[in-house]
Amino acid sequence: MSDTATLLAPAPDTLAAAPAGRSFDVDSLLTYQVNGPTDFLFQIHALQGMDQQVLSESLVITPPLPVHVYADPTVNHRFARVHAEAGIYEFRYTARVLRTPEPVDLAAPEVAIADLPDEVLHNLMPTRYCESDHLSHAAQRIFANLPRGYARVAGICDWIHANIEYKIGTSTATTTARDVFVQRAGVCRDFAHLGITFCRALNIPARLVVGYARFDEPPPDFHAVFEAYLGGRWVLFDATRMSPLDELIRIATGRDAKDVAFATIFGPAMMTSMSPLVQPVS
Repeated sequence: MSDTATLLAPAPDTLAAAPAGRSFDVDSLLTYQVNGPTDFLFQIHALQGMDQQVLSESLVITPPLPVHVYADPTVNHRFARVHAEAGIYEFRYTARVLRTPEPVDLAAPEVAIADLPDEVLHNLMPTRYCESDHLSHAAQRIFANLPRGYARVAGICDWIHANIEYKIGTSTATTTARDVFVQRAGVCRDFAHLGITFCRALNIPARLVVGYARFDEPPPDFHAVFEAYLGGRWVLFDATRMSPLDELIRIATGRDAKDVAFATIFGPAMMTSMSPLVQPVS
């Protein structure tokens, strides 16, 4: 298990080929056993904007319940508020989404702190799950000598992929990036948190992205990746390498997992099944 990383810098003018716009169908089914009055706050609607466009969508609750959907203007996420009494409920969100990802600049530089936009600065700070202050020494030791910019963030992903085992059941809702660094195992959320933490420790703004993704294995689930701010824009990275990034249907972005939970529950309810699926339109 290596604690150093090496990477060859790409040619300065190299651009990864950008796929043409593609449409995807989302079909997400969540089932809950509710044992008393409960309020749900869902983030399951596909994000409208950035590199994707929601062409059509619906949210159907069985048995029917009133639902209030609102958009948070500060983050452009959509939330669904639902109140339920005791019973078994299915929440089915479907959508058709057009993805038009931009080409990736493999030579994108890191941006000096003095040149960062105001709204990006908070993505440099330690947060509950991303303790970049505690892992600063490790980040400097492992990654300081890599070429700066896209190559260094790619090197972070290479190191995480090589040194952290993807293993379901090794982390909990309270597991942090520092925990993952020590135990060397986790799931997609943990891989993303560690990538964010290393980036911030190197003064590269980074944030968590969650969405719908296609997997060969494990069973269908929401997927977490991260973005680093390079060359004046946000660039996606996935240290798990489990799903194509140009097929990710965004739901939300945030400083860490506390900002982007797909369901926050206030009351005696338990999820009994989940199946957040996405498929390309043939």
